Amino acid sequence: MSGVSGIPAPRKAAEATGTGTTVDHLTETYRAHYRSLLGLAALLLDDTASCEDVVQEAFIRVHSARRRVRDPEKTLAYLRQTVVNLSRSALRRRILGLKLLSKPMPDMASAEEGAYDQLERDALIKAMKGLQRRQREVLVLRYFADMTEAQVAETLGISLGSVKAYGSRGIAALRVVMEAKA
Repeated sequence: MSGVSGIPAPRKAAEATGTGTTVDHLTETYRAHYRSLLGLAALLLDDTASCEDVVQEAFIRVHSARRRVRDPEKTLAYLRQTVVNLSRSALRRRILGLKLLSKPMPDMASAEEGAYDQLERDALIKAMKGLQRRQREVLVLRYFADMTEAQVAETLGISLGSVKAYGSRGIAALRVVMEAKA
């Protein structure tokens, strides 16, 4: 129907409720087909809770879109398709979750190991403080800053031979102190 000047006239309320699936029809469909839709979801998924969630979500979605279901006889078909699609989505999420969980967790030290490591670090730091200044500088730059001997020599402004000598003497001194504590 068109109104004045070719603009379509607004639909009457009776016409608007005549199209699409009504709430009453959807309620009847729910009562009549809930178990069969639950069975469909059960064939696609493996746990009852997920099946119930999928079927409930399907009814909610079809209820929200009921005006678009022009033929009320197709309501069940829409529900079935929605159950299948939601089941696929649930499986995809589950697979993604399993992929994320299947990555190995980093090894974590127990509380005892952590405490022991802390004691060793404390002992090492104390022993490092007992070294000569150049020995300590060479060892810190070489092993804690991960520099090459040449980089240490350049940083400290000493020869490569001196870096090797200070490093060797420093490690020997640390070994004596750490073995005495063990």
